[in-house]
Amino acid sequence: MSFDPLSLKYNEAGLIPCIAQEEGSGEILMMAWMNAQSVMRTLETHKVTYWSRSRQAFWVKGESSGHLQELVDLRIDCDRDCLLAVVRQTGPACHTNRRSCFYTAIRDGEELELMQPMV
Repeated sequence: MSFDPLSLKYNEAGLIPCIAQEEGSGEILMMAWMNAQSVMRTLETHKVTYWSRSRQAFWVKGESSGHLQELVDLRIDCDRDCLLAVVRQTGPACHTNRRSCFYTAIRDGEELELMQPMV
């Protein structure tokens, strides 16, 4: 069965959330938005390509920083309204230079920073 990116359920802005997960560890690295074109670009190039809502432009993860995400597998959730990109991450995934964007936890009503920026 061939894949049609228009078969996914996009929000009113034509976007779908995509969670990036490290292939080996299963660690959740980040969440960003894709549109139908960025989904197709990701599948064609195996370089994860997102849609920047602020710049209204495509961005290949790591294109300027060198912290690339190589696509291993792209998965669709059961409702077809969220994607999971299984990736091989080079360097930190977060723009704060941390391995993951999910570096803050809420414990006992307090925010706790779980990881420091990478050197």
